Amino acid sequence: MNSQQLESHVANLLVVDDTPDNLRLLSTMLSNKGYKVRGVINGEMALKAARSTPPDLILLDITMPQMNGYEVCQHLKADGRTSGIPVIFLSALDQVLDKVTAFAVGGVDYITKPFHLEEVLARVENQLTLQRLQKKLHEQNARLQESEAKEREKSQQLEQALQQLQNAQTQLIQSEKMSSLGNVVAGVAHEINNPISFIKGNLSPVTEYTQDLLKLVQLYAEDFPNPTAAIQEQLEAMDLTFLRNDLPKLIASMRIGADRIGEIVQSLRNFSRLDESDLKAVDIHEGLESTLMILQHRLQDEADQTIIKVVKEYEDLPKIECFAGRMNQVFMNILTNAIEALQSPKSWANDLDNSSPIPTISICTKLLSDFQVGIYITDNGPGITEEVKSRIFEPFFTTKEVGKGKGLGLSISYTIVVGEHGGQLRCFSVPTQGATLAIEIPIHPLKNVFLKKIGSGYKPH
Repeated sequence: MNSQQLESHVANLLVVDDTPDNLRLLSTMLSNKGYKVRGVINGEMALKAARSTPPDLILLDITMPQMNGYEVCQHLKADGRTSGIPVIFLSALDQVLDKVTAFAVGGVDYITKPFHLEEVLARVENQLTLQRLQKKLHEQNARLQESEAKEREKSQQLEQALQQLQNAQTQLIQSEKMSSLGNVVAGVAHEINNPISFIKGNLSPVTEYTQDLLKLVQLYAEDFPNPTAAIQEQLEAMDLTFLRNDLPKLIASMRIGADRIGEIVQSLRNFSRLDESDLKAVDIHEGLESTLMILQHRLQDEADQTIIKVVKEYEDLPKIECFAGRMNQVFMNILTNAIEALQSPKSWANDLDNSSPIPTISICTKLLSDFQVGIYITDNGPGITEEVKSRIFEPFFTTKEVGKGKGLGLSISYTIVVGEHGGQLRCFSVPTQGATLAIEIPIHPLKNVFLKKIGSGYKPH
């Protein structure tokens, strides 16, 4: 019932009195004022009438045979259908104890007999007005709660839209970043590959030519043991014996260098995986090794001395169906974070003695089941607090100084592992005791529906 209906509503009253004259008098008085009035002469009839058609107000006599007004009121208040109906007691008793009892059992007012028209009408109208106001208040509260629920829903929709926008933004930024990186890597690999292929291809004939020349020089020395003074002077200046011994070593060293450059080019190609944008079965260890090779300069100092130790514990794993280039991005982001944690000034600030642990990154791979593998990357750095750990996968969240981090790496990694591969990416850390990033992905992503029934069998250290 809305506010307009409440204002136009004609009140329905139930009068209960075992004296017919009193019942007739009250019914006439109230009917003449426009109320709908029903009258009954005992408690049992009053309960039946109230339960069948609940009135807006009950005028209830106290002194009645079989069931008095107090008992009737107690029954009304105990019934959920009638407990909210206001009850005005009617009685010739005017003792304080009678009134106290009437209010104690749930009455809202008390009218003493004999009745005075103005008093009855005033008390009835007063209770009806209170009831209307209570109903209005209840209606307003209901509207307010509905409005609050709608506002909460709008707020949740806005938060969801913001989250989607942030995710789209991070994807866009990362896509541009990786596209640029991929183009650079591909370009560098191509530019290096051509000349190094030329060099490697010419090393074999150069080796043959130098051997032939050295053999020819040897034959000349045997046939002409007494060279002219000019030739003898040149032989001493060039130290032919040393040249004969060192030249093959020099060519062999060049071959090793060329092979190493070829390995680096292949690692760059493996990391970028520009020609493998589709789901494909790959050796996950190749991706880890390619990423470590690219990050090698950050694991060593300028003198090529190891400053961050890398420990590998690889299990024999089957080939994993994944987006290889995207998974390599995950490895790059997580390993970069581990390196930065170990290189931060506060990482080893409290380790002043020679027993300080060597900065170490451990990479462990596990076959968790026939359906799932795990890659666990652990550093022994300063660790992560609970507050930071709860937010590390949020887009744009970073603990780095302004300008030194965008907070995208782990967020993008989470999207790749969870969203694109149906896996899990979790962080385990205790402050001062390092951190572990756990990647658990299905061997066959399309079968990931079964993985929810399988618990991880590995607990990171």
